[in-house]
Amino acid sequence: MDQSGTLILIMAAAVLAPLLAHGLARWARIPLVIFEILLGILIGPDVLGLAHSGEVIDTLSDLGLSLLIFLAGYEIQFDAVRGDTLRRSVRAWVVSLVAGIAVALALTGFDFSRGVLIGTALTSTALGTVLPILRDSGDLKGRFGTVMMAFGAVGEFGPIIAVSVLLSGRDPGVSTVVLVAFAAITAVAVYWALRPRRPWFSRVVEATLHTSGQFAVRFVMLLLVAMLALSRAFGLDVLLGAFAAGLLTRLVLRGTTPQAAQDVLHKVEAMGFGFLVPLFFVVTGIEFDLAALLDDGRPLLLLPVFLVLFLIVRGLPAYALAPRDLTPLSRRALMLHCATCLPLVVAITTIGLDEKVLGQGEAAAMVGAAMVSVLLFPLLGLHLRAKERGSSPATVTDAPPTETW
Repeated sequence: MDQSGTLILIMAAAVLAPLLAHGLARWARIPLVIFEILLGILIGPDVLGLAHSGEVIDTLSDLGLSLLIFLAGYEIQFDAVRGDTLRRSVRAWVVSLVAGIAVALALTGFDFSRGVLIGTALTSTALGTVLPILRDSGDLKGRFGTVMMAFGAVGEFGPIIAVSVLLSGRDPGVSTVVLVAFAAITAVAVYWALRPRRPWFSRVVEATLHTSGQFAVRFVMLLLVAMLALSRAFGLDVLLGAFAAGLLTRLVLRGTTPQAAQDVLHKVEAMGFGFLVPLFFVVTGIEFDLAALLDDGRPLLLLPVFLVLFLIVRGLPAYALAPRDLTPLSRRALMLHCATCLPLVVAITTIGLDEKVLGQGEAAAMVGAAMVSVLLFPLLGLHLRAKERGSSPATVTDAPPTETW
């Protein structure tokens, strides 16, 4: 099937996925992304063989991943993610990185490149995937939401930094200098974003918000593309630029009215979650090497090993270093949500395959384990939070939050 036919199949899968998720919600709250990936596997070359990736599809998929990371960056609230909570989240991720690389080196026979790559992937948190689940359940509000935002942001941003420094193919010292230069330019952009917006900016945003002009949405897309291009020019992973663009966009839109900023976000989310983000996840399923996972016994055995390692390497430090004002149930839920991963695991294993550092079987096992983490860990986390509230997981989305900011 040609690229246009594949795109039609991908969008059909994207439409079918929420219908399946909604239909099964009365029995189990399965994250939407699971249906998107499974439908991608179903129509992909290893099952029905109807859809195949190509240059156009891959480009749209990359844009979907960038927009997913962008939206995760936008969600970061600087006034909430700071102080002791931020320090704890950074310490937890550093512990995860050291533990992850140590464990991965032991697993790979002290192969440095493979060990660093696998160890970095073990430290990631799928904040962009977890946020919609927490938003729907009401868990994004209150103290738990603040802590999860901090730990999730570091779990998303930290691996991107590590990838840029350790997996760029350059000397780590040179990579660090390049990263500092990128950070300096980003800091200048943040300083500009924090300056009060001139009155004409807000007027144009509000005047074109519901017209074909869409000045604010176009401006946001310009910021995203500019930061992606800047990170590419510096030889850094484009996900770093996407995350930075999300942070900048929140600061820029602070200069408009709160309602206008919210409306702009809704429009960008509609573009992302309505088209590009589900396309990324469906393509992830299409490109998932099911044959490599099933044909050889070792990758299939590695899948549960990686799943447990996600929980140990990423989850346990988050549990141990979580703020002490969280209840034991909330700390366990935090551990499970922090151990949920997928987008960065896909990105990092893709780098490993491109550089011929990882084998197809290892990459399939890691991505498969990440998919299971998205299916299993958030459900268990929601159950723990619902238990703490005294409600069932099936009704938690209808219950008003019991905590306040």
